[in-house]
Amino acid sequence: MMVEIYDGPLDIKTIFANWLEDGMERNWGAFIPFIGIVREEDGIEALSFDIYQPILDSWFNDWQAKAKKRGAILKMAHSRGDVPVHTSSYMSAIFSPKRRVALELIDEFVEDFKANAPIWKYDIINGKRVYAEGRSTPMRGAGLLSKKD
Repeated sequence: MMVEIYDGPLDIKTIFANWLEDGMERNWGAFIPFIGIVREEDGIEALSFDIYQPILDSWFNDWQAKAKKRGAILKMAHSRGDVPVHTSSYMSAIFSPKRRVALELIDEFVEDFKANAPIWKYDIINGKRVYAEGRSTPMRGAGLLSKKD
C-alpha cells in the first residue's frame, strides 16, 4: 500500500469514510486516525507542499513493515501543492485488532512523520511562497537542507 497523494486540500470526509469502510470489512477492532489541519497564524493564508515521492514511499513502506510486525496496518494521505487555512493537508490512521497497538503506533508514526518524511513545507503569505524554515525539521543526510552546525 502506497501513500495517497492529492493535489490541494484533502477531502477528509471521503478519505475517512473509505478508510472506515475498509477497516470494518477487514474486521479490525481499532481504527485510530490523525488529521492535521492548517492553522491560521502569523499571516499565513495557506501552506504549500513539495514531496519527493520515491523517498516518501520507501519511508512509508518501512513504517508499514513495522506496523505489520505488530499486527497492524497503516494508511496515509498527504497534499501536494497549496492547502488553504482551515483545510487538511495530512491524514494518517492505524488499523489493529488491539487498541493499545494502534494508539502507540499512531503516536510514533506521526512524530516520525514530522521529523523524517521527505515533504517540504512553505508558508503562503501575501500570495508569496516562503520556505517555513522555523517550523521545519532538517532530515538526516539531507545535505544542503540539513541544519547548519
